[in-house]
Amino acid sequence: MIETIQRVFSPDNLAFLMNGLKVTLLISLSVIVGSIIFGTILGLLRQYRIAVLTQLASLYIEIFRNTPLLLWMLGCAFLIPGSTVTIKGAFALFLYTAAVIAEIVRGGLNAIDKGQFEAAYSQGFSFIQTLRYIVLPQCFKRIIPSLLSQVITTVKDTSFLAGLGIMELTRSGQVILGRATQTTEVFLLYGFIGLTYFVVCFALSLAVRYWHKKNTIV
Repeated sequence: MIETIQRVFSPDNLAFLMNGLKVTLLISLSVIVGSIIFGTILGLLRQYRIAVLTQLASLYIEIFRNTPLLLWMLGCAFLIPGSTVTIKGAFALFLYTAAVIAEIVRGGLNAIDKGQFEAAYSQGFSFIQTLRYIVLPQCFKRIIPSLLSQVITTVKDTSFLAGLGIMELTRSGQVILGRATQTTEVFLLYGFIGLTYFVVCFALSLAVRYWHKKNTIV
Protein backbone atom coordinates (compact mmCIF):
# COMPACT_ATOMS: atom_id res chain seq x y z
CA MET A 1 0.00 0.00 0.00
CA ILE A 2 2.80 2.42 0.88
CA GLU A 3 4.49 1.68 -2.42
CA THR A 4 1.23 2.37 -4.25
CA ILE A 5 0.82 5.72 -2.49
CA GLN A 6 4.41 6.66 -3.29
CA ARG A 7 3.90 5.72 -6.93
CA VAL A 8 0.63 7.65 -7.30
CA PHE A 9 1.85 10.73 -5.45
CA SER A 10 5.37 10.84 -6.78
CA PRO A 11 6.96 14.33 -7.08
CA ASP A 12 6.42 14.31 -10.85
CA ASN A 13 2.74 13.36 -10.52
CA LEU A 14 2.09 15.96 -7.83
CA ALA A 15 3.78 18.66 -9.91
CA PHE A 16 1.63 17.62 -12.88
CA LEU A 17 -1.55 17.78 -10.79
CA MET A 18 -0.63 21.15 -9.31
CA ASN A 19 -0.07 22.52 -12.80
CA GLY A 20 -3.55 21.26 -13.67
CA LEU A 21 -4.92 22.99 -10.58
CA LYS A 22 -3.22 26.20 -11.70
CA VAL A 23 -4.97 25.99 -15.07
CA THR A 24 -8.30 25.32 -13.30
CA LEU A 25 -7.90 28.38 -11.07
CA LEU A 26 -6.78 30.68 -13.89
CA ILE A 27 -9.73 29.68 -16.08
CA SER A 28 -12.13 29.98 -13.13
CA LEU A 29 -10.88 33.46 -12.22
CA SER A 30 -11.08 34.81 -15.76
CA VAL A 31 -14.53 33.28 -16.34
CA ILE A 32 -15.93 34.53 -13.03
CA VAL A 33 -14.68 38.11 -13.47
CA GLY A 34 -15.90 38.32 -17.06
CA SER A 35 -19.23 36.67 -16.23
CA ILE A 36 -19.98 39.03 -13.36
CA ILE A 37 -19.39 42.05 -15.60
CA PHE A 38 -21.33 40.72 -18.59
CA GLY A 39 -23.98 39.08 -16.42
CA THR A 40 -24.61 42.36 -14.60
CA ILE A 41 -25.14 44.13 -17.92
CA LEU A 42 -27.55 41.41 -19.06
CA GLY A 43 -29.41 41.55 -15.74
CA LEU A 44 -29.79 45.32 -16.00
CA LEU A 45 -31.04 45.08 -19.57
CA ARG A 46 -33.62 42.47 -18.60
CA GLN A 47 -34.76 44.32 -15.50
CA TYR A 48 -35.02 47.81 -16.97
CA ARG A 49 -36.82 47.75 -20.30
CA ILE A 50 -34.69 49.08 -23.17
CA ALA A 51 -36.61 48.08 -26.30
CA VAL A 52 -34.86 45.48 -28.45
CA LEU A 53 -31.87 45.12 -26.09
CA THR A 54 -34.11 43.73 -23.36
CA GLN A 55 -35.57 41.16 -25.74
CA LEU A 56 -32.11 40.10 -26.91
CA ALA A 57 -30.84 39.81 -23.33
CA SER A 58 -33.87 37.70 -22.36
CA LEU A 59 -33.41 35.43 -25.38
CA TYR A 60 -29.70 34.98 -24.60
CA ILE A 61 -30.36 34.12 -20.95
CA GLU A 62 -33.13 31.64 -21.70
CA ILE A 63 -31.11 29.86 -24.39
CA PHE A 64 -28.05 29.34 -22.21
CA ARG A 65 -29.95 28.50 -19.02
CA ASN A 66 -31.95 25.79 -20.75
CA THR A 67 -29.21 24.02 -22.70
CA PRO A 68 -26.28 21.85 -21.48
CA LEU A 69 -22.95 23.48 -20.72
CA LEU A 70 -20.99 20.62 -22.29
CA LEU A 71 -22.88 21.14 -25.55
CA TRP A 72 -21.67 24.75 -25.72
CA MET A 73 -18.11 23.74 -24.90
CA LEU A 74 -18.08 21.19 -27.71
CA GLY A 75 -19.73 23.66 -30.08
CA CYS A 76 -17.23 26.42 -29.36
CA ALA A 77 -14.28 24.00 -29.54
CA PHE A 78 -15.17 22.58 -32.94
CA LEU A 79 -17.10 25.38 -34.66
CA ILE A 80 -15.20 28.56 -33.73
CA PRO A 81 -12.16 29.01 -35.98
CA GLY A 82 -8.71 30.01 -34.69
CA SER A 83 -7.50 30.39 -31.09
CA THR A 84 -6.66 27.52 -28.73
CA VAL A 85 -9.05 24.91 -27.40
CA THR A 86 -8.44 26.24 -23.88
CA ILE A 87 -9.65 29.72 -24.82
CA LYS A 88 -12.62 28.29 -26.71
CA GLY A 89 -13.63 26.11 -23.77
CA ALA A 90 -13.24 28.97 -21.30
CA PHE A 91 -15.27 31.21 -23.62
CA ALA A 92 -18.14 28.71 -23.62
CA LEU A 93 -18.04 28.53 -19.82
CA PHE A 94 -18.05 32.35 -19.71
CA LEU A 95 -21.11 32.61 -21.94
CA TYR A 96 -22.99 30.03 -19.89
CA THR A 97 -22.05 31.44 -16.48
CA ALA A 98 -22.93 35.00 -17.51
CA ALA A 99 -26.50 33.89 -18.23
CA VAL A 100 -26.83 32.37 -14.76
CA ILE A 101 -25.33 35.41 -13.04
CA ALA A 102 -27.66 37.69 -15.02
CA GLU A 103 -30.65 36.05 -13.34
CA ILE A 104 -28.99 36.32 -9.93
CA VAL A 105 -28.41 40.03 -10.48
CA ARG A 106 -31.97 40.52 -11.72
CA GLY A 107 -33.26 38.87 -8.55
CA GLY A 108 -31.18 41.29 -6.48
CA LEU A 109 -32.48 44.27 -8.45
CA ASN A 110 -36.06 43.13 -7.89
CA ALA A 111 -35.45 43.33 -4.14
CA ILE A 112 -34.50 47.02 -4.31
CA ASP A 113 -37.33 49.40 -3.40
CA LYS A 114 -38.38 51.36 -6.49
CA GLY A 115 -38.78 54.43 -4.29
CA GLN A 116 -35.02 54.74 -4.13
CA PHE A 117 -35.00 55.85 -7.76
CA GLU A 118 -37.45 58.63 -7.00
CA ALA A 119 -35.40 59.71 -3.99
CA ALA A 120 -32.23 59.72 -6.07
CA TYR A 121 -33.85 61.68 -8.88
CA SER A 122 -35.02 64.28 -6.38
CA GLN A 123 -31.38 64.76 -5.38
CA GLY A 124 -30.29 65.34 -8.96
CA PHE A 125 -28.95 61.84 -9.72
CA SER A 126 -29.26 60.51 -13.25
CA PHE A 127 -30.43 56.96 -13.97
CA ILE A 128 -26.85 55.73 -14.46
CA GLN A 129 -25.65 57.47 -11.29
CA THR A 130 -28.52 55.95 -9.32
CA LEU A 131 -27.56 52.50 -10.51
CA ARG A 132 -23.85 53.00 -9.84
CA TYR A 133 -23.96 54.64 -6.42
CA ILE A 134 -27.21 53.43 -4.88
CA VAL A 135 -28.86 50.43 -6.53
CA LEU A 136 -25.98 48.15 -7.60
CA PRO A 137 -24.06 48.34 -4.29
CA GLN A 138 -27.20 47.25 -2.43
CA CYS A 139 -27.95 44.62 -5.06
CA PHE A 140 -24.53 42.97 -4.82
CA LYS A 141 -24.64 43.01 -1.04
CA ARG A 142 -27.90 41.06 -1.18
CA ILE A 143 -26.79 38.51 -3.76
CA ILE A 144 -23.38 37.61 -2.30
CA PRO A 145 -24.56 34.15 -1.10
CA SER A 146 -26.01 33.34 -4.53
CA LEU A 147 -22.92 34.66 -6.30
CA LEU A 148 -20.71 32.56 -4.06
CA SER A 149 -22.74 29.47 -4.94
CA GLN A 150 -22.26 30.20 -8.64
CA VAL A 151 -18.55 30.87 -8.20
CA ILE A 152 -18.14 27.45 -6.56
CA THR A 153 -20.22 25.86 -9.32
CA THR A 154 -18.01 27.51 -11.94
CA VAL A 155 -14.85 26.14 -10.34
CA LYS A 156 -16.36 22.65 -10.42
CA ASP A 157 -17.69 23.13 -13.96
CA THR A 158 -14.14 23.57 -15.25
CA SER A 159 -13.89 19.77 -14.94
CA PHE A 160 -16.07 19.56 -18.10
CA LEU A 161 -13.08 20.98 -19.98
CA ALA A 162 -11.38 17.61 -19.50
CA GLY A 163 -13.65 16.36 -22.29
CA LEU A 164 -11.86 18.75 -24.66
CA GLY A 165 -8.44 17.53 -23.60
CA ILE A 166 -7.63 20.72 -21.70
CA MET A 167 -5.04 20.00 -19.02
CA GLU A 168 -6.97 21.26 -16.01
CA LEU A 169 -7.05 19.33 -12.74
CA THR A 170 -9.42 16.54 -13.75
CA ARG A 171 -7.77 15.93 -17.11
CA SER A 172 -4.33 15.88 -15.46
CA GLY A 173 -5.61 13.12 -13.18
CA GLN A 174 -6.93 11.17 -16.16
CA VAL A 175 -3.53 11.31 -17.84
CA ILE A 176 -1.86 9.91 -14.73
CA LEU A 177 -4.54 7.22 -14.47
CA GLY A 178 -3.60 6.11 -17.97
CA ARG A 179 -0.51 4.59 -16.37
CA ALA A 180 -2.39 3.04 -13.42
CA THR A 181 -2.11 -0.70 -12.92
CA GLN A 182 -4.25 -1.14 -9.80
CA THR A 183 -7.80 -0.20 -8.77
CA THR A 184 -6.36 1.29 -5.57
CA GLU A 185 -4.50 3.88 -7.63
CA VAL A 186 -7.76 5.02 -9.19
CA PHE A 187 -9.42 5.52 -5.81
CA LEU A 188 -6.38 7.32 -4.41
CA LEU A 189 -6.05 9.69 -7.34
CA TYR A 190 -9.73 10.53 -7.73
CA GLY A 191 -9.99 10.91 -3.96
CA PHE A 192 -7.12 13.41 -4.06
CA ILE A 193 -8.70 15.35 -6.93
CA GLY A 194 -12.05 15.46 -5.12
CA LEU A 195 -10.35 16.64 -1.94
CA THR A 196 -8.52 19.37 -3.86
CA TYR A 197 -11.78 20.70 -5.32
CA PHE A 198 -13.33 20.60 -1.86
CA VAL A 199 -10.46 22.54 -0.25
CA VAL A 200 -10.55 25.25 -2.93
CA CYS A 201 -14.34 25.66 -2.86
CA PHE A 202 -14.60 25.48 0.94
CA ALA A 203 -11.84 28.08 1.29
CA LEU A 204 -13.77 30.40 -1.04
CA SER A 205 -16.90 29.81 1.01
CA LEU A 206 -15.16 30.64 4.29
CA ALA A 207 -13.53 33.77 2.86
CA VAL A 208 -16.81 35.18 1.56
CA ARG A 209 -18.68 34.28 4.77
CA TYR A 210 -16.05 36.11 6.79
CA TRP A 211 -16.24 39.16 4.51
CA HIS A 212 -20.04 39.16 4.59
CA LYS A 213 -20.16 38.85 8.37
CA LYS A 214 -17.58 41.61 8.79
CA ASN A 215 -19.46 43.98 6.48
CA THR A 216 -22.98 43.23 7.68
CA ILE A 217 -24.48 45.98 9.78
CA VAL A 218 -26.43 44.56 12.69
